[in-house]
Amino acid sequence: MSTAAMANIHPTAVIDPSAKIPASCKIGPYCVVGPNVEMGEECELVAHVVLQGPTKLGSHNKIYPFAAIGIGPQDLTYSGQPTRLEIGDHNQIREYVTIHRGTVKGGGLTTVGNHTLIMAYAHVAHDCHIGDHVILANAATLGGHVTVEEWASISALCPIHQFVTIGKHSYVGGGTTITQDVLPFSKTSASREVHAYGVNAVGLQRRGFSDERIKRIQRFFRVLLKSKLNTSQALEKLKSEGDLGEDVAMLIAFVEKSERGVLK
Repeated sequence: MSTAAMANIHPTAVIDPSAKIPASCKIGPYCVVGPNVEMGEECELVAHVVLQGPTKLGSHNKIYPFAAIGIGPQDLTYSGQPTRLEIGDHNQIREYVTIHRGTVKGGGLTTVGNHTLIMAYAHVAHDCHIGDHVILANAATLGGHVTVEEWASISALCPIHQFVTIGKHSYVGGGTTITQDVLPFSKTSASREVHAYGVNAVGLQRRGFSDERIKRIQRFFRVLLKSKLNTSQALEKLKSEGDLGEDVAMLIAFVEKSERGVLK
C-alpha cells in the first residue's frame, strides 16, 4: 500500500497524510479524504467527493460527485466514537449519495458488499448492511440498522424503516414505504396499500433459476399469501409437505425469525 502522495491526485484535492491510497487510484478535483481512510486498488473519486474515516474501501470502486461517504451517523447519541464503514469491491456510488458509519450501540459498523449500484441521492444510514449485487435506485432511503440481502432491488423514492430486512432477490416498487420485512424472492408495491404480490420471477430467470426451482418458490407464496390460512398455519402446512427444497426452507426460516413481521 502506497501513500497518498504517490496516487494520481488532482492538485485541488485535500488529502490527509495518514490516508492509505494506492498509486492506481484516481482522485479528481476538490475531493476531501480524511484520516483513517484506506482505499483499495483502482478506485476513483470523480470530483467533489468527501470521504471520511474510519472507512475502508475495496478495489475498483467509483464514487461520483458530491457523495459523502463515511460521515458520522445522524444519531443524537453519537458523540464522536471511531465507528467504521467498510465497502467491498466493484461498486458504483453515484451523485449525492450519503453512507454513514455505524454507532456503538448498533455494533459500530456499516457495510456495503460487492458489485452494488447505489444511485443518486440514495441514503444508507448507520449500522446498515448491504449484500452483494444490490441496487438502490435514486433517493432510496435506508433508516438505521437496515439489512438488504444479496440481489435485492429497491426502486426510487422508497423509505425503509429502521431494523427492517429486505430479503434476497426481492424487488421493491417505486415510492413504497417499507415498515416490515420484505420476503426473499418477492415483488412488493404500494399501488394501493403496501403488500407483496407474488414472486420476482423475471429477476430469478435472469439469474439462472430453473423453472422447477421457481415453481417451488411460487408454491410457497400461494400458500402464504393466497390461502385462507394465517401465517403460522401456512408455515405448518408447508412443513408438512416434506421435500421443501433449500429456497422454501430459507423462506420459512426468514418468516419465523422476523421480529417486525413480514409484508404479505
